[in-house]
Amino acid sequence: MNAGNPTQENHRARSSFVRGLVQRSSDPAVASSVFTSRLPKKIVQFWDDLDRLPGDVSKCIETWKETEEQGFERLLFDEGQARDFIRRKLGARHKLAYDKCYHPAMQSDYFRLCYILVEGGCYIDADDVYDGSQIQHLFSDGRLKLQPLCYDVATNMMVHPSLFTRPGANADSWIFYFNNNPLIAGCGHPLIERALAHATLSLEKDMTNGLPEIQSTTGPGNLTKSIFDAATESGEIEQTLLVLCDWENIAKTKWELSYRNDPRNWRLSNCRAYQE
Repeated sequence: MNAGNPTQENHRARSSFVRGLVQRSSDPAVASSVFTSRLPKKIVQFWDDLDRLPGDVSKCIETWKETEEQGFERLLFDEGQARDFIRRKLGARHKLAYDKCYHPAMQSDYFRLCYILVEGGCYIDADDVYDGSQIQHLFSDGRLKLQPLCYDVATNMMVHPSLFTRPGANADSWIFYFNNNPLIAGCGHPLIERALAHATLSLEKDMTNGLPEIQSTTGPGNLTKSIFDAATESGEIEQTLLVLCDWENIAKTKWELSYRNDPRNWRLSNCRAYQE
């Protein structure tokens, strides 16, 4: 990273902030009294076109059926259902912002913020595979629950949680950030509200000079920045969230899926007009 570059310095500051939260999470703070209410036992997922849901993705989604035995309700939205929910619950401004999401990944990013802000519960990506572990404890209070991630720019690979969550673990090439999957919180959570507001403003900007980058506009980059900005402004926020360093013991992302080889993979369509 270049010394004196404000953008790079901001990225470094956010990464250091997330690292601090992650490596202190073995002794998590008690939830603030504001977040003591239990969450609705709902698991929400999204695929833009359910009439063309790939079979391998459908199998990932169906692994969550097992949670119904724990009393959970599962909801699966498509592009139109998500748009209707946003229009009815949040109004025309947010619906127009959703319409500017040029890729299904952006639609799911934006929709999950809208849904969790309004209803609370748990959003999970369609390519996550559930392993059968108990998850009731994640719904016992309204704190924001987040999975931390760490990317090594030197190797172009993700760092395994068993390495980056150890106190003191670090490297100059590591970038710590929060995933927006899963996204678990009570309705009206201020950090979700902030992330949605920032994503909305970003989508409302003039796009004549090019489409915005997905990750920083609606995805994990937006969420991480929103949390960092909130902490910078108000100080202590650890009672409002819980870092899930063990999420991989509950679910794992399946990478060997057919859609990852075509434009439905956001990494292949980032900042480009989407043509399915």
